[in-house]
Amino acid sequence: MLTKRIIPCLDVTGGRVVKGIKYRNLQDAGDPVELAAFYNEQGADEIVFYDITASSDGRETMRDVVERTADQVFIPLTVGGGLRTVDDMRRMLEAGADKVSINTAAVLDPDLITHGAERFGSQCIVLSMDAKRIPDEHPLRWEIFTHTGAGGGKATGRDALEWAVQAVELGAGEIVVNSIDADGTQTGYDVELLRTISEAVTVPVVASGGAGTMEDLYQAVIRGKADAVLAASIFHYGTYSIREVKDYLASRGIPVRL
Repeated sequence: MLTKRIIPCLDVTGGRVVKGIKYRNLQDAGDPVELAAFYNEQGADEIVFYDITASSDGRETMRDVVERTADQVFIPLTVGGGLRTVDDMRRMLEAGADKVSINTAAVLDPDLITHGAERFGSQCIVLSMDAKRIPDEHPLRWEIFTHTGAGGGKATGRDALEWAVQAVELGAGEIVVNSIDADGTQTGYDVELLRTISEAVTVPVVASGGAGTMEDLYQAVIRGKADAVLAASIFHYGTYSIREVKDYLASRGIPVRL
């Protein structure tokens, strides 16, 4: 089993890190630059920075915050939110990002994945998907939503599994799978969703949405077959440290970078 990555997620709006439940009732969680530096010191494997209202507000990602964050971290930094063109990707990579994450723009224009991969390499292009269970569907199915930073998002009618497979074919080098149903609830990841996507694609899958305990992260890796686990609330509010999570996973036989 390859080493599993532990990734704190910084959801930012108005220059501050925030956290809510299912993208609603956002609460302030601190300064993004300070938090990024703190997690870097703690031993995080990567940092993910999402400007969560850039797409819904129709504006660009805050480059200055990205630059200041990149100056403070010496681990891979992924940036997403409001990236609509290859030039937007270039600006974020020049600002210090190692990878760019696209969600809404990729759904609206799937060719953006290919153009980004051709320009910067697939390893730089992360597809972030927000998926919600379709009620009473057997077997289980999930629908892709866009503009989720506004709270609730917009249904697309697109099947999450089909979208993941298509995105990899187009050139995505990694997929962040976020469960809208579980986001911010701290009741555990949607492991069925994770497993469904993980078994269908050949690129790394990152679990997102729902981490509340260290057992949740373990289940995302074992049952969900995720290559990395992304979490926000449990780190921002001091429930667990990065080292506590890594020690726990290591004690359960999960290879991590200590």
